[in-house]
Amino acid sequence: MTQDYAQARPTAFDDIPIVDLNDIGHAAGCNTFCDKVTRTAADVGFFYITGHGIDPALRARAFAASRRFFALPSAAKTTVTVNQMQRGWLAQGQTRLEGSDTHDAKEVFFWGYDTPDHDPDVLAGVPLVAPNQWPTRAAPWLRQDIQPYYQAVLSLSAVILAALAKGLGQDADFFTPFYQKPLGRGQLVYYPSQTAQDRNARRMGAAAHTDFGVLTILAQDDLGGLQVQNSTGDWVEAPPVTDSLVCNIGDLLQMWTGGQLRSTVHRVINRAREPRYSIPIFCDPASTTPIDPSDFGAPKPQNIITAGEHIAKRNHKNFSHYQRPSK
Repeated sequence: MTQDYAQARPTAFDDIPIVDLNDIGHAAGCNTFCDKVTRTAADVGFFYITGHGIDPALRARAFAASRRFFALPSAAKTTVTVNQMQRGWLAQGQTRLEGSDTHDAKEVFFWGYDTPDHDPDVLAGVPLVAPNQWPTRAAPWLRQDIQPYYQAVLSLSAVILAALAKGLGQDADFFTPFYQKPLGRGQLVYYPSQTAQDRNARRMGAAAHTDFGVLTILAQDDLGGLQVQNSTGDWVEAPPVTDSLVCNIGDLLQMWTGGQLRSTVHRVINRAREPRYSIPIFCDPASTTPIDPSDFGAPKPQNIITAGEHIAKRNHKNFSHYQRPSK
C-alpha cells in the first residue's frame, strides 16, 4: 500500500508563520508582537516562535534524557505505568485518538506540575492534580534532566499568554492568576519508524486531532513529521526550523475566547528510518480555572466547565487505560 494517506505539501510560512520574540524589546515592538501573535492565533492557530531565549543546552539535555528513557527495557518502564491521573509511561497501542481507525504508533511519558501527595487539591481529588510518577530506580536522572527545560517553557508560555491577552483587549496579566499552580502537562514522545503494518493499517504516529488545553509549546527533533491542516482543509508540513519552537492554540483557549482564537487540527507521521522524538508542553492553567467566554466578550454559557474537567473528559475518550484497569 502506498503512503498517500498522509500526503502533505511543503510549508509556505504564510501557512505557519514565524513570530520573533525579539520584537518585544520596546513598547512599539511589543504592540506589534501582540498584534501579530494574536492575529496568527486567530487565523492559523499554529506558529513558530524564534528569539525565545531558552538555552539550547536545556533542550538538548531533555531530548537526551528522552532517548535514554525510551531505550530502557519495558520491564523498567512498567515501574511507572501510566495511571488514571495521566502520570507515567504509556506503552505502544494505548492511544487511539477520537475518530481514528487504529491506535497511534508512539510511546509517551507523562508528567505535570510537581505536586506533593499531601497537597489539599490532591486530597480533595481535583481533576488531574497529582504527584508525578518519576522512575527513581530505573531512571533516577530523568526528573533532573527534563525539569529545567520544562520550567523554561512554562516561563515562555507566560510571555505568549500575556501577548494574547493584550491582543484580545485584556490586561497583559489577565492569565497570571490562573497559573499560580498550573496543570502544566508535559510529554516525552517516542515515534518509532513506520513499519509495513503501520502503512497497511494507515496508522499515524499521532492521528489527526486538536490539543485539549490552552497553549502547546512543542520542541521537535530534526526529522520532521508534524503536519497541520490549514483553513482550506489541506495538509501542510510543519518542518523543524532552527532554534524555534512550535506553538499552537488548544481547544480550551478557543472555547475560553468565544472562538476568537483557533484550535487547529494536526497529526504526526514518522517516515524516517530512525525514531522521532518530540517534547510537547501543554501550558494549561490550574485545574479549577473556570473557562468562561464572557471574559472575552462572548455570551456567558449556562454551564461553565473547569480546565481540569475538560481535559479529564478528553483523556477518557483517547487513552485506553481509562477504559480498562491499568496493569
